[in-house]
Amino acid sequence: MTDSRSLQAGTPADPRPRLAVTAVGGPTAVLEIGGLRVVTDPTFDAPGEYRSPSGALLTKTAPAAISASAVGEVDLVLLSHDQHPDNLDHSGRAFLRTAPLVYTTPSGAARLGGTATGLAPWTSTTVRRPGAGDLTVTAVPARHGPEGCEPVTGEVTGFVLTAPDLPTVYVSGDNASLDLVERIAGRFAPVEVAVLFAGAARPGVLDGALLTLDSEQTATAARLLRARRVVPVHFNSWGHFTENAEALTGAFDRAGLTDRLVLLRPGESARI
Repeated sequence: MTDSRSLQAGTPADPRPRLAVTAVGGPTAVLEIGGLRVVTDPTFDAPGEYRSPSGALLTKTAPAAISASAVGEVDLVLLSHDQHPDNLDHSGRAFLRTAPLVYTTPSGAARLGGTATGLAPWTSTTVRRPGAGDLTVTAVPARHGPEGCEPVTGEVTGFVLTAPDLPTVYVSGDNASLDLVERIAGRFAPVEVAVLFAGAARPGVLDGALLTLDSEQTATAARLLRARRVVPVHFNSWGHFTENAEALTGAFDRAGLTDRLVLLRPGESARI
C-alpha cells in the first residue's frame, strides 16, 4: 500500500508520530499506528446482492480496492458489528480467522468465537506495540439508527485508540447518534483523527430512517470532537448510501471545516 497524499502530522512545537490510513472501500480501512496494523470492518467480497438479517436486500456496487491478501498480516481488527454483510462479509469472516485479535461487541464475540473479544461500552483493554508501550483500545457506544432501533439493527460499537505518544483516533462504527458522539467527545476530545462512518445509509428499514450519519451530521460530529482531521468511510461501494463524496465536501465547506476533511477514494492512503 502506498501513500497517494501526505499531510503534515504536527508542528515543531507539537511533534506527533504519523498515522497512515488507507481506504479499502465501504467501511474497511487499514490504520498503521504505533507500529501496529489495524483493520476496520473487513469486507472484500465481489459486487452483488446480499441479504441483511432484517430482510433488506443490500447491493454492493464496487469491489474492494485492495484484496485481503494484499493487506497482509494484521495485528488487530476493530469490528463494529458482525450482523450486516456490508460490515462483515464472507471474505471478511475468513479474514477474521487470520487475525490474532478481534475486538467487537459482546454479542458479536459470542457469535464469532475464535479470537474475537467482546468489549462493552467504555471498557478498555491494551495491545502491546512493537518495541515498547501499549495502545489502549476503548469501546464506545454507537447506535445504528434512531432510538429503539436495536431489535432491528442489533448491537454496534465504536472504538477510541489512545497512547501517550500517539494521536487519539476515534472509529465511529455504524453510528447515527450525535448525542453519543457528544458523550464520546466529553471523554476524549480533542480527537486528532476521527474515522467516521458516513453516507446517510437508508436501506429501507425503520421507515427509511438514517442508519448512519448524513454529511451534515458528519461535519457536526467533527466539530463536537474537535477533530484535527476527519476521514469518512462507508459512504461508497454500496447502493443503500444516499450521500456521496460530493455531499461530504459540501457539508464540510458550509461548516467551515474543509481543512479538516481527508476524503480518500478506495485504494488511496493518507499519512496524517
